[in-house]
Amino acid sequence: MKISTMKNLLNAKVLCCEENLEHQVYSACGSDMMSDVLAYVKDQAVLLTGLVNAQVIRTAEMMDMVCIVFVRSKQPTEEMIELARESGMVLLSTDKRMYEACGILYTNGLVGNYVKK
Repeated sequence: MKISTMKNLLNAKVLCCEENLEHQVYSACGSDMMSDVLAYVKDQAVLLTGLVNAQVIRTAEMMDMVCIVFVRSKQPTEEMIELARESGMVLLSTDKRMYEACGILYTNGLVGNYVKK
């Protein structure tokens, strides 16, 4: 699925790196706990979260993610936007809650591949 398709499905606003909207993504995860993202998530291209701090960008960067979707109309700080811009990471914001946003993306073909412990 292209990030531009995700943007349209979620009625999201682009906050950063609009030039990368045509990037293809194949999986996603939703979490507000970055420790869970680090411990249980593998090969995810998109992170959906309601957490708004610089650690979200750094975690996504470490996990080679290309897009973060902030749910519940959350807005990243200018520092976060600059960090994302430096790595070419698309930032989106949607008014949808995480459960709904994840469900929309999943039913439209974007899957999650979790590491089994």
